[in-house]
Amino acid sequence: MASGATMRVEVVSPERVLFSGVATQLITRTESGGEIAFLPGHTSFLGVLTENHTRIYLEDGKVQNVAVHGGYVEASGGHVTILSDNAELAEDIDVARARAAMERAETAMRGEHDATVEADLRRAHARLSATGGIGNA
Repeated sequence: MASGATMRVEVVSPERVLFSGVATQLITRTESGGEIAFLPGHTSFLGVLTENHTRIYLEDGKVQNVAVHGGYVEASGGHVTILSDNAELAEDIDVARARAAMERAETAMRGEHDATVEADLRRAHARLSATGGIGNA
């Protein structure tokens, strides 16, 4: 990628702006299309997100990891915005709590379960993946 090729990225929840900065790439996961990467100059896009580990590649080479629990992603005019009712920066995630939630959900999945249990498991996987606790969820 050419030097200086960047885009503005924001991750917003109803409570606050979790992240606002400049990035060279963003990778997230949509409900219908799997993972999608956004680079500077990406065509306009609007998609529904599923629980996932979103990666924001910063100008300095670092990666901001985010657990996103649904919402929307919009790209337009050199700007990518993630709007989510619930998202967490990796450094804000309690790993022990996320592991315990995953274990509870996995146990519940062995018996009768419903969409709530499946969503709990996907959220736990997203949290642990964002913190490096498990492979990509």
